[in-house]
Amino acid sequence: MKSSAPGDYIHFKSQVPLHKISIGSKLWRYYDFGPKSVPPLICLPGIAGTADVYYKQIMSLSMKGYRVISVDIPRVWNHLEWVHAFEKFLDTINVHHVHLYGTSLGGFLAQIFTQHRPRRVKSLVLSNTFLDTQKFSASMPWSPVVGWTPSFLLKRYILTGIRDGPQEPFIADSVDFVVGQVETLSKDDLSSRLTLNAAPASVGPLLLSDSFITVMDTNDYCAIPQQLKDQVSERYPSARRAIIKSGGDFPFLSRSDEVNLYLQLHLRRVGVEVKQDQIPGISEDGGSGGPHDDYDDDKSDGREDDPRDDQGSSGSGHNGHEPQSRDRAGGPHDDKGSEHEDGGSPESAHELPCSTNVEAFALGLTPLIGHTLSVLLMAQLNIWEYIHTRKTIKA
Repeated sequence: MKSSAPGDYIHFKSQVPLHKISIGSKLWRYYDFGPKSVPPLICLPGIAGTADVYYKQIMSLSMKGYRVISVDIPRVWNHLEWVHAFEKFLDTINVHHVHLYGTSLGGFLAQIFTQHRPRRVKSLVLSNTFLDTQKFSASMPWSPVVGWTPSFLLKRYILTGIRDGPQEPFIADSVDFVVGQVETLSKDDLSSRLTLNAAPASVGPLLLSDSFITVMDTNDYCAIPQQLKDQVSERYPSARRAIIKSGGDFPFLSRSDEVNLYLQLHLRRVGVEVKQDQIPGISEDGGSGGPHDDYDDDKSDGREDDPRDDQGSSGSGHNGHEPQSRDRAGGPHDDKGSEHEDGGSPESAHELPCSTNVEAFALGLTPLIGHTLSVLLMAQLNIWEYIHTRKTIKA
């Protein structure tokens, strides 16, 4: 591991084991962390990503009692092969029902799997992704010879899609981290992913209701054209919308606190609930993977932790430890997602609020607590902005 790796990533590697299993001719590399009794959120990266890029989601959500699995896309060469390989992987790790979070190519593959195996997918979170590969196929006429292309040219082609030039510190750090991950990929890994991204294919109709889908996009530069992202929103008109004002191609790294919050809200809305004794530090028998009690579908206690604990992007030197979650009295969330939680009125019926008091809207806090939380978060954001300004001046 390089000494320049972020401090929280070093802590992550020391706490979360990397798993490698061979299933047939496919080698799966993945992280699996959190209570085994909770239906997992499976994270699928884009072309340039690996299982490691979601380390901030693994650390944050597992601390709140959720199970997160992050996988490398294996060497598959067409989309049906992907469906069969991913299904065998789920069978091997004894996971039947899943919630999928995919970005870029990972979001496309998540939709393809949902189309062909609808009974296994309970919900989707799609970020900066697309519905068909036509545009990428047209821009890559040399795709038939990708298997004979030298590794350094494949890496150069992938990296040209990542915006270069001056950027604010958190986005620049996210780009540096992903570029480092690209360097770890083999020629066959790169060829396989580029083939999946350019092979002619499109997402057909899904049996999954829009109310179990969240579309989470960044509102600034992204390698996925805005036209393609708009097509995703049009395909799922009743899906929840989560707009991140900035964050670049890798908001799960550069804006991890926002992404973690929206993932947590999504999981609660679709019915994934955790008990307090499943949260590390509260259970007496919690281990590295969290307690393995049976999953309890009873949501009547309504106690949930406070998303203020998310500190994923508060700095590269973050030590990986997060505060203990706080309790709240409130009712369970409607898994259909057609109503907004206890009060807040977002701008549209299906758009998640994107303001500093998003927790007050989403978690149904009282006006006094919501106001106090907004003031505290605004102060924290001002501090972050000051730090960013100082870093920019020094640079």
